[in-house]
Amino acid sequence: MTQPLFLEPVFHEKIWGGRKLETEFGYQIPAGNIGELWAISAHPNGPNVIANGPLAGKTLDKAWAEDQDYFGHQSGKVFPLLTKILDANASLSVQVHPDDAYAAAHERPGELGKTECWYVISADPDSYLIYGHHAKTRQQLADMIHSGDWEHLLCKVPVKAGDFVYVPSGTIHALNKGIVVLETQQSSDTTYRLYDYDRVGADGKKRELHLQQSIDVTTVPSVDPKLDITSEKVDDATITTYVTAPISPFFSVYGIALAGQLHQTASAPYTLVSVLAGSGTFSADGQDYPVKKGTHFLIPNQIKDWQFSGKMQIIESTPGETE
Repeated sequence: MTQPLFLEPVFHEKIWGGRKLETEFGYQIPAGNIGELWAISAHPNGPNVIANGPLAGKTLDKAWAEDQDYFGHQSGKVFPLLTKILDANASLSVQVHPDDAYAAAHERPGELGKTECWYVISADPDSYLIYGHHAKTRQQLADMIHSGDWEHLLCKVPVKAGDFVYVPSGTIHALNKGIVVLETQQSSDTTYRLYDYDRVGADGKKRELHLQQSIDVTTVPSVDPKLDITSEKVDDATITTYVTAPISPFFSVYGIALAGQLHQTASAPYTLVSVLAGSGTFSADGQDYPVKKGTHFLIPNQIKDWQFSGKMQIIESTPGETE
């Protein structure tokens, strides 16, 4: 009998973080400004420990390397996805991420590029994102960055709870104060900062900027992906498809609003699950597992069908064909 892989959370303190992971989700978090929960991660900067079953005590990256039966014998050298919750108690730096080719050429061996997406869990009134830019040429982009002309360069987009935002590599972006998101992304920890509001870190110095890398990797002119978000009623649930191939080659992301029961069958080598609200039961191979807001787990390859019961809001993601 194969069990789902429940994972121990990994927390990261950030200059922009807060305490909502404790107050809104009930996690026991360290002291300080905790900005990120790495919920499903095999990245070396924060791999999760498997909490149950035959693999208990093993990190997810070691399981990927040694226990491929759980993942459908995928060919990638690294587990390709990373799921986070971000608490933006203050605005994040204005930033951009590289694609796979640039990361492979300029970052540590094995580092992927970073395409990501956000499901907005909560947002203060009048919240907005930085998303995209107004430069028409790379030279204009460089000139506006070096002159600090942020007012004319950056695009602001209003955002509210329940919104979904897809952020391909090369997109200038920033979460701003008062926003909490679930992030699904490629397994990467590479960020290039264009602007950081002249803030200083714990060492009293301004945080490092990466202006040339930002100019190199930003998509010019800016592209606003057109998503085809659709919803359908299945059993006692509404399933929303937020993004999938060909728009997103790296992952597919689905939302589930459940009030009752939902039976599902596997559509990918494995499935990542995050419960964002409510509580209930996950059932597979004749076993029931209680789940609630803040639970994150991976459904391995050996489990081909399963059932959710209860009243819950869930985000599921599956790997794309590109690893």
